[in-house]
Amino acid sequence: MQRVLSVFFLIGIIFSPVFLSAQNAPIVNSTISGKVLDSKTNEPLIGATVSIKGTTNGSATDANGEFSLITGQRLPFTLIVSYVGYLKKEVLINESKVEIKLDANTTQLDDVVISSRRRQESAQEVPIPISVIGGQRAEDAGAFNVNRLKELVPTVQLYASNARNTTLNIRGLGSTYGLTNDGVDPGVGFYVDGVYYARPAATALDFIDIERVEVLRGPQGTLFGKNTTAGAFNITTRAASFTPGANFELSYGNLGFIQAKASLTGALSKKLATRVSFTGTQRNGTFFNVHTQLPINDINNIGVRGQLLYTPSENVNITVIGDISDQKPTGYGWPVAGVVPTKRAAYRQFNAIIADLGYTLPYQSAFERKLDLDTPSKADNQLGGVSVNADIKIGNGTLTSTSAWRYWVWTPLNDRDYIGLPVFTISSGNSKHNQWSQEVRYSGRISPKLSGVIGVFGLWQDLKSDPVQTEEAGSAQWRFAQSSTSALWKTPGLFDNFGIRTTNEIKSTSLAVFGQADWAITDRIHVLPGVRYNYDKKVVDYSRVTYGGLQTTDAALIALKNGVYTNQSFNTDYSQGNFSGQLSLQYKATSKLNAYATYSVGYKPIGVNVGGLPTANGQILINLANVKPEYVDHKEFGIKTKPSGNSVLNLTFYRSDIRDYQTQVQTPEPGVNRGYLANAEKVRVQGAELDGNVRFTNLTLNAAVAYTDGKYVSFVNAPVPLEEVGGAQAFKDVSGGRLPGISKWSGSVGGETTTKGSLVGLKGNYFLGVDVFYRSEFSSSPSPSQYLNIDGYALTNGRLGFRASNGLTFFFWGRNIFNTNYYEQLLAAPGSAGQYAGIVGDQRTYGVTLRYSY
Repeated sequence: MQRVLSVFFLIGIIFSPVFLSAQNAPIVNSTISGKVLDSKTNEPLIGATVSIKGTTNGSATDANGEFSLITGQRLPFTLIVSYVGYLKKEVLINESKVEIKLDANTTQLDDVVISSRRRQESAQEVPIPISVIGGQRAEDAGAFNVNRLKELVPTVQLYASNARNTTLNIRGLGSTYGLTNDGVDPGVGFYVDGVYYARPAATALDFIDIERVEVLRGPQGTLFGKNTTAGAFNITTRAASFTPGANFELSYGNLGFIQAKASLTGALSKKLATRVSFTGTQRNGTFFNVHTQLPINDINNIGVRGQLLYTPSENVNITVIGDISDQKPTGYGWPVAGVVPTKRAAYRQFNAIIADLGYTLPYQSAFERKLDLDTPSKADNQLGGVSVNADIKIGNGTLTSTSAWRYWVWTPLNDRDYIGLPVFTISSGNSKHNQWSQEVRYSGRISPKLSGVIGVFGLWQDLKSDPVQTEEAGSAQWRFAQSSTSALWKTPGLFDNFGIRTTNEIKSTSLAVFGQADWAITDRIHVLPGVRYNYDKKVVDYSRVTYGGLQTTDAALIALKNGVYTNQSFNTDYSQGNFSGQLSLQYKATSKLNAYATYSVGYKPIGVNVGGLPTANGQILINLANVKPEYVDHKEFGIKTKPSGNSVLNLTFYRSDIRDYQTQVQTPEPGVNRGYLANAEKVRVQGAELDGNVRFTNLTLNAAVAYTDGKYVSFVNAPVPLEEVGGAQAFKDVSGGRLPGISKWSGSVGGETTTKGSLVGLKGNYFLGVDVFYRSEFSSSPSPSQYLNIDGYALTNGRLGFRASNGLTFFFWGRNIFNTNYYEQLLAAPGSAGQYAGIVGDQRTYGVTLRYSY
């Protein structure tokens, strides 16, 4: 708590002179003043925004609904007046004192403006299936990171056992399911203010001062710099402003939850503005480690973002952004959720093993929120970077250059066996990542009937161990590794502190030229072709060396040790170019009906294994070092409608056929510590999505439902599921089986009702909001298993509070209100003894939030 609050107030102290100086700008020629009123009641509207059109000059109404603007512009000019819950109004003024009346927005929906096609436009006009979550809606719903945002967008799947092991998918596609393998590119692009974040750990960090999140579904390689075969997250933060402003927020809840946010913006000079934002989140652990008698899986996050906006002319905007986010939780560790009987001999079953070692699990269910881990848990996760973005208006378009450097440092310590015995005593995959990216693109109108975007993109990455990654076995390993009844397994000290130290490095280069056009054949019919050329190069160096254990020259004992860990090294150097693209046809039948059809071909580069390779007859299977590129053949048809002025309803059908689908599979070999990458010959995902919202006088409703059907069309050489380990075959034909992580049905429904009132003398609106998320059961194993399946569940979140017209908001909130017990993921322990861990979702949480915006 002290860590969060100290930074919170330090930022305020440092930034307050800037904020105050912004309000003391030199007085120029004339003052425009007036009052903003409700058109029906004539009551003053407190906190309404008033600005001069085409400028950054603006103000807010005071407690009497009055405002004043100091300007050098000559009358007449236009004022833009807006207020939450009222229709925005443009007023042409001819005198220095005015009275402006706003009409309550009782039924009209606000138009959602997006920038995913590199220009500002209505989400309903874009021939792309897209979900848009505004920053305030995300904040009100408690969605302060992507993991929580998925409850508002049912087509998004995110699975994480810790920050590094994060899978972010859209429609069940994107990244490999299970533990993250650094050698494969994500299929879902993650962009913040135009900068691509290459590491999946970025999705675990708290949002900092978010304006909106745009979730694009389907391939987007002709619009974005990095190839995205499954979709993209396009996140926009609140920009620096020449108009002084501030936002402060403080939340407190059960489990010791405290979250502080602050943002300050204002002008440093006539052409230079700044914004500084901060977020800090802390919460006690949601589990209790009986081994250490301490809580685990807590939250300890902090983040800072700073911006400078320089406008040397009205046609040039230059933005410099720097940020750093840091997580230092105690964890993560997970309890044993169950035990699978394998096809191994009776003495090799998990329950027989722990009985021989005199061990009993100290809990009966993972939902007791207890675990027993003898290895200290750590998951330090830090990301940061600097970017420079220049927007230059040229002709009827904008030339944009985005240069960025980002880094990631990961320092973990895990107990991989999930129990309190010294089986795997150290698992520490320390990693360091640096990336440099450069994108230059031009977006605009070429002629009255032709517009589009064209760009070039470069991404250079260096990911390596920091300095080494360590896996170590303990004194109980002999019993888990035992594969015969030989007495040699009981040799004292044979596996004690026996481990591997790994150094690895992946150097990646990705270069691309991309473009997409929008050709208006008629006012109603548009053709949108897009093309992309990508060049990818990956250079991998992998080396691991064994250490510890019993030092012996006995060949039989050495063979037993080699069954757990062996020396291994390999190098690979790969490069390949590829064309991909799309063709869309859009038909704007009326202003209320927009239909489109898209055919696209996507491509994901080759994958490289950097978690160790399986062996056969004592030989490394070097042919598994690389996996083939993944090719996506995608078809989509959508209809976007506005049935009335107060409603939106959209429907999408799609099918994706993937050749050489990149998946990650497990092996009984402990030395292949993250599983390994493989190709499934053919995969198919198809489905339908329906979403909409409607606004009544004092009620807003939104809903989305998704049907997703994903299966292996052909995967003839897949590893067997956990229950078949030890059988006659090590591989299995799982063709026709379902893909992991995909619920056939998922959906969300939410609403908020408001009523006018007052609280302690403040006028405003009381509000009550509820959000419900549901998903049906799904597989949690790359090879379909009868055991590793997760039951469907529903989560209900709510909030009740008051929004004052002066910018003050106060509300109570609850998440998982009905305290549903559910798993997010099931993970088989390494070595395939039969036990598997359960990634358990949060229990009921509740609290209160106080927010003030100026």
